[in-house]
Amino acid sequence: MQLINLGKSSSKGHYSAGVIAGNLLFVSGMLSIDLNTGVPCNGGIREHMLMSLNNVKLVLDQANLALENVVQCRIYTTDVEFWNDINEIYSEFFGIHKPARVVVPVPKLHYGCLVEIECVAEVY
Repeated sequence: MQLINLGKSSSKGHYSAGVIAGNLLFVSGMLSIDLNTGVPCNGGIREHMLMSLNNVKLVLDQANLALENVVQCRIYTTDVEFWNDINEIYSEFFGIHKPARVVVPVPKLHYGCLVEIECVAEVY
């Protein structure tokens, strides 16, 4: 098992940003927070979505993986009304690659974030 951490952006919680087990990378939930400053995104759902996705990409980069390695994403959002914007930003971000995905409505997320994304990627 290999742990992936993001340097000074280390979590306040007791977990790693990513864990490689066997041929899979499990990326912990990435909130829409600037990982360098710890400041939550102050924009709308589109900005929150892009920040969370970029945080996921940082973990993938640390593991030397690409977006094409992602096989599944779980997106938590505070409002199902954001679905169209979530889908649009997600599809622009991943391009022609289409990992399995679920969008899960939740009552609220830490720090007032509008979205949190976790994923599983194949390591080969």
